[in-house]
Amino acid sequence: MLSAEDLTLRAFRLLEVDNRVILPIKTYICLLITAADVLHCWAIPLFGIKVDACPGRLNQASLFIKCEGTFYGQCSEICGVNHGFMLIVVKAVAPDIYSKWGA
Repeated sequence: MLSAEDLTLRAFRLLEVDNRVILPIKTYICLLITAADVLHCWAIPLFGIKVDACPGRLNQASLFIKCEGTFYGQCSEICGVNHGFMLIVVKAVAPDIYSKWGA
């Protein structure tokens, strides 16, 4: 979660993160999810996806994003004292923009 001093105009105070996940649209994506410490859950409601992240285990999910945009989610498992601050932001971009970003 971003601190109040780092927020820009029009940013969502309780939803913005410092490192967004950038993914391409119109591409089949395989998500591999795990955890390092305790049980977590990677969830983005607008994608209709919720995957448990278990220490020592590797979970897999498939994703196909149809349109560009910014999508918000959070850890959906009560995982500890900072559970309320475990946010997820996915920015979906066109494949050509994604390939330039990843280079």
